[in-house]
Amino acid sequence: MIPSDPQMSLAYRKYVLGLAAVVITAVYVLRLFTLQLTSDDYKLRADSNAFMKRIQFPARGAISDRNGKLLVYNQPAYDIMVVMQEQLGVDTLDLCRSLGIDKEWYVRRMDEIKRTRGYSRHTQQLFMSQLSVEEFSSFQEKLFRFPGFYIQKRSIRQYTTPHAAHILGDIGEVSPADIEEDNYYQSGDYIGKQGVERSYERQLRGIKGSEILLRDVHGRIKGRYQDGRFDQQPLPGKNLTLSIDLELQALGERLMTGKLGSIVAIEPSTGEILCMVSSPSFDPRTMVGRQRGRQHQMLARDPMKPLLNRAIMGQYPPGSTFKTSQALTFLQEGIITPETQYSCSHGFHFKGLKVGCHGHGSPLALKYAIGTSCNAYFCWGLYHMFGNREHYHSTQEAMTRWKDYMVSMGFGYKLGVDLPGEKRGLIPNAELYDKAYKGQWSGLTVISISIGQGEVNLTPLQIANLGATIANRGWYITPHVVREIQDESIDTLYTRRNYTMVSPTNYEYIVDGMAQAVRAGTCTAANNPWYVTCGKTGTAQNRGHDHSVFMGFAPRENPRIAIAVYVENGGWGAKYGVPLGALMMEQYINGHLSEASAKKADTFEHATITYGTYER
Repeated sequence: MIPSDPQMSLAYRKYVLGLAAVVITAVYVLRLFTLQLTSDDYKLRADSNAFMKRIQFPARGAISDRNGKLLVYNQPAYDIMVVMQEQLGVDTLDLCRSLGIDKEWYVRRMDEIKRTRGYSRHTQQLFMSQLSVEEFSSFQEKLFRFPGFYIQKRSIRQYTTPHAAHILGDIGEVSPADIEEDNYYQSGDYIGKQGVERSYERQLRGIKGSEILLRDVHGRIKGRYQDGRFDQQPLPGKNLTLSIDLELQALGERLMTGKLGSIVAIEPSTGEILCMVSSPSFDPRTMVGRQRGRQHQMLARDPMKPLLNRAIMGQYPPGSTFKTSQALTFLQEGIITPETQYSCSHGFHFKGLKVGCHGHGSPLALKYAIGTSCNAYFCWGLYHMFGNREHYHSTQEAMTRWKDYMVSMGFGYKLGVDLPGEKRGLIPNAELYDKAYKGQWSGLTVISISIGQGEVNLTPLQIANLGATIANRGWYITPHVVREIQDESIDTLYTRRNYTMVSPTNYEYIVDGMAQAVRAGTCTAANNPWYVTCGKTGTAQNRGHDHSVFMGFAPRENPRIAIAVYVENGGWGAKYGVPLGALMMEQYINGHLSEASAKKADTFEHATITYGTYER
């Protein structure tokens, strides 16, 4: 309320006007403070008129195999960058003709750039990536006609071989999630998408550098600011040496032509993966440059799933290869001795339950049970373990003890291989069966797990690691594909031993049985005159044709290679698993195939399996 006294009214208005003047002044001062000291908007505009900061991308680390053969290297490529503030008025149609793109692509790309997280009109944004040297040369001649567009030198990956795609992986443009997770990246950068390119991204990518360039009032580059005093040189990525043997990898992929499945070979003493075959595969040389996206979509739609690394993602019943782990458990727990004999009348028959088996001598002891792959022997072992009330108070307690052994052997959980996407497989526990059977179950209920069927699932990597563990008589080093990192030690996970719950003495009995299998049992196709091979077949039951499986190692003493072969719907283990495994071991140990073996390899290369509609 304004006072009625004229003198008081005048004084009141004076105070009001004075207060308003102070507020207005304060607002202006605050805005000036914000613009000059806290906001970089005008600074960016001013700097962008005089300077241009250009990122210098480091060379990505090269990748070689264990013998020094180059697998992945870099080749020059060029990106087209755009500064939105500067490209206004550019002849769009002329630009599109020069780059071989249409107007719709141009409009769509510009819209994508504006929606990118961290977008600024005053800084360079990626417009088009990975131009070849020829495309770059052609466009560079016309660049002066398109203000606001610049060429940024980059490099793209080149693969020297069509092999090992699942191990090597590839690189692609970063996603918004990648940028959110790591501020090293900005829109348009590249990152490892699969394989070691992904799991060793930080070592391979290097450290970015930068250079500051001077520009005149027309935006033309006039040179480096203070002769490059404030430039930062990029640091190249570190080179990787893989543990794989390229020749062994190539042979494995050749042998798996026309088949679904996997071959994994490990050096037992180091845990180094010598080969990792997943079939079908794809040529990594097609997953480079601007064609990568289209090629990836095509592979993703293929019903045979060539992008799936079956070696670490495929989860299969291990079949009779699993019997070795059962024998070790029964021996260590005192359920059997090496001399314990069980009868087999074409299978396990008890209380109306039957698990079939092929014909062989009976009764038989442990070594011959492994050599002939007797189903009944291992069913009896599990039945006696789960029903033993002197050792265990209940079936559930026996089951828990059984699972502890399986976990100590590397089953039921991820092994920790240095590749993305590894699956854990499945080792059932008492809780699973309690829930399924409402607590009313016994060893007979779950008898099929003793022969690697039922709920048991392993990856081919885990089966190969079982072979390595037996070869070492009770320990393994976590399998890995990277042998050396330039100027850096590999993770201690890949150098320390993991011991199982079974004594080395008991492993010797299993080695005897596996040697017997090769000498005069189910693995005779792996016999050879050069060294003693130990092996175990597997014929894993399936809804369609059985899977053909082999697990083994060689030589018997001081083993150099442990291997798992898994051929989906391949039938008996001796049909595909054993001969393929034998050829692989011969190649690695002898360094070549004999003339007779080379002919076998040609035969298996052209032996294909017909698959119907495939789902896994």
